[in-house]
Amino acid sequence: MEPKRSIGLAVVGWLVALIMFFPILWMILTAFKTEQTAFSMTPQFIFSPTLDSFRTALDQGAGYWHYALNSAITSVISTLIGLALAIPAAYAMAFFPSKRTDFTLVWMVSTKFIPAVGVLIPIFLVYKSLGLLDTDAGLIMLFAAMNLPIMVWMVYSYFKDIPRDIVEAADIDGAGTLQTMVQVILPLALPGLASTGLLALILAWNEAFWSLTMVDHNAATLAPFIASFKSAEGLFWAKMSAASVLTVTPIIVLGWFAQRQMVRGLTFGAVK
Repeated sequence: MEPKRSIGLAVVGWLVALIMFFPILWMILTAFKTEQTAFSMTPQFIFSPTLDSFRTALDQGAGYWHYALNSAITSVISTLIGLALAIPAAYAMAFFPSKRTDFTLVWMVSTKFIPAVGVLIPIFLVYKSLGLLDTDAGLIMLFAAMNLPIMVWMVYSYFKDIPRDIVEAADIDGAGTLQTMVQVILPLALPGLASTGLLALILAWNEAFWSLTMVDHNAATLAPFIASFKSAEGLFWAKMSAASVLTVTPIIVLGWFAQRQMVRGLTFGAVK
């Protein structure tokens, strides 16, 4: 590749990265401003930073830790349930396909095309009759069902990259289906499973629509926590930004430490 072209691509890459990062940077800067400075119509990059908004978000009245714990519980458990359902489903379709396997996969993914608000009323009525409104169990089931089609599709693609000869060799050696899946296939597909789990965890952590519509306080996650800084008096931009920073920081840190595993899983089977 020519040096000039390489430099040009690098500049474009950095420019795109800065454009994508700017909203996050502005959110972080706003979190350290006073409400008066944050509400100013003239953007201010130079100001006297303050931690008052973070103190308000973290104090006992705001209940940040209550919401963070609910987010952690619902995200982790829903991800584990999703993996427990996605792995055997993807295993069956990858190594024992039927004539309708492709149709089933497309149908599962097509359910993601439906707007969430389109199924809000029936799900709300069902949850109300079952007493699942404002409960961790209700959110866990929603998050698991929401991410299951993507998880099945991803795990299926990783399993398809594993030679079928390995399964046949395990069968010849006398291994049962469960034993083959657990002791042979899962270790080989571990990078892909890890990236699938991380993606599902991020999607569940960031989910806002169901968190705002199906819970009140007991099972409320960090999305309602951020929305709580909008009141009849207006939007408290600095406090909302501080709450947003506290919300995204754990998942960004997790993604930073797991980026190698994520990239390895997303590129699993790409090079033969």
